[in-house]
Amino acid sequence: MRTFLSAVLIGLVALLVPASAVAYWADHELGSADRYTAAMSPLAGNPAVQGVVVTQAARGLSGQIDAGPFQGGVDALLGEALHSFVGTPAYRTAWDAANRATHAAFLQALTTGHGDAVTIDLAPVIEQVKGVLVEDGVPLADRIPVTHISVKVMEYDNLGALRKGFRMLQIAGIWLPVLTLVLAAAAIALAVHRRRAVIATGLGLAVGAGLLWLAVGVCRRLTLDDLPADVDRPAAEAVYDALTAFLRTTAWVVLAIGLAAALAAWLTGRLRRTP
Repeated sequence: MRTFLSAVLIGLVALLVPASAVAYWADHELGSADRYTAAMSPLAGNPAVQGVVVTQAARGLSGQIDAGPFQGGVDALLGEALHSFVGTPAYRTAWDAANRATHAAFLQALTTGHGDAVTIDLAPVIEQVKGVLVEDGVPLADRIPVTHISVKVMEYDNLGALRKGFRMLQIAGIWLPVLTLVLAAAAIALAVHRRRAVIATGLGLAVGAGLLWLAVGVCRRLTLDDLPADVDRPAAEAVYDALTAFLRTTAWVVLAIGLAAALAAWLTGRLRRTP
């Protein structure tokens, strides 16, 4: 009976590993403005994301300036300025500010907010670009209003259906990982043969890590396949990968811990049998 209960608990641990990781991620990673901004910060150097920012910002800026017969020249200057700007440290600062400002809207979209899109407000970027253009003496640059230009990086037809699930994950973000550890310890404590239970628990953790990795990959494909035609796919891929980097890292860490524990327990048994 103890062996059966231990096996059941190990099976539960394997299933709870991906659930615990996702719950912790939703609560502590997506729920934190600092961690969200840190995850999105590397995208400032991503060519696909830069292309979307340049295109959308140029489109928004050119619509704010009426240069008459010189409109083409002004638009060309704006495009050149934006292409140059996205490679500067000031752009990275503005990008981080934009993502920090967007975090509240991002959470609102996933909790109680309205709408089915995840967008980034480029107002901080526009403000920085305007300052650069004014300093360079670009005609009419001082007339550029710092408006809110949103870049849509992801959109879902069923985002509303995900909100309840996200809320549940946030609630479970604290106790579910703890429950997983308690069940793993209980599985070992209940077992008749502790060393075998440690091996099985370690392998169970490794299986759970594999399930987590598989879930991230499947969700990536489903998410990107569901994107509307007007959302830039390479940029959306970069955003998804940045936001789920914690989950992929967690999968590798849990896999390593599980295999190391199983190997250590197995080697201990072998050494004890060696005369």
